[in-house]
Amino acid sequence: MILVTGAAGKTGRAVVGQLVSRRLPVRALVYRAEHEALFRSADGVETNVGALEDAGVTERAMEGAQTVYFICPNVHEFEFVLAATAIELARRSGVERFVYHSVHLPAVEEMPHHWQKHLVEQALSTSGLDYTILQPCTYMQNILGQRTRIEQEREFEVPYSLDARMSLVDLEDVAEAAATVLSTDGHAGATYELCGPEALSHRDVADVLTAELGHTVSGREISPAQWEGKARKVGLPAYAIDSLLEMFAYYDSHGFVGDAGPLEKLLDRPATDLAGFASRTLGGGDSERAAPG
Repeated sequence: MILVTGAAGKTGRAVVGQLVSRRLPVRALVYRAEHEALFRSADGVETNVGALEDAGVTERAMEGAQTVYFICPNVHEFEFVLAATAIELARRSGVERFVYHSVHLPAVEEMPHHWQKHLVEQALSTSGLDYTILQPCTYMQNILGQRTRIEQEREFEVPYSLDARMSLVDLEDVAEAAATVLSTDGHAGATYELCGPEALSHRDVADVLTAELGHTVSGREISPAQWEGKARKVGLPAYAIDSLLEMFAYYDSHGFVGDAGPLEKLLDRPATDLAGFASRTLGGGDSERAAPG
């Protein structure tokens, strides 16, 4: 049995979908009862409901699980605490493998939520568990959050320099790589950087979208203050706002570029480029693959 925490989020759904496609037994830990419907029609998936903040929920979810794929809620103020608790509970529960969903460049103190993941990685390294760490870059799927704006207003916004380069990665590739790690041997103690095959600025992103959609798409840089105002209006927590602002400042100075080699080795194929992703999700290709159920 493979336990996937944070299973109702976009990463969790993608990973569960890949595991189901391989006919592996999965236990999906979801935050709300209504999220169970996401997996109701998926063969081999059972669900548990509750918050990682409740150690009892985490402990019950681990009962009988041989492997844990640990995804923490996004930009969580207490990720280290939640993960450290999960690591200790995994030890007590006899979990055989612990796979941690970290982030590209975790050991950067200028990005507080990345640094928390670095501390989790350190805790895993001394835990005595058979562990593997996955470090994905920024998802291409984040572009779809502005899909309506891209298609109707022909622009998208970013709160950092349009010239900052990033090795955007397709979440489906990340999920496929995760499923490979979860279902095959030879990954004990390994850390895999999971980055896309191109170092693209958001001017390059606009060019790719323009070519796919057949009309001009432009990127528009907004100020950190403008982004913060929007974030506060939608109720983003203060820790997340502050951490993301520091991340945007890092992007401005350094970009977010990595190596596609480890991902492609796990996939045993080339990683998806942005043009292929855009064709699949915005053009005439297959629609974005959904989670089971």
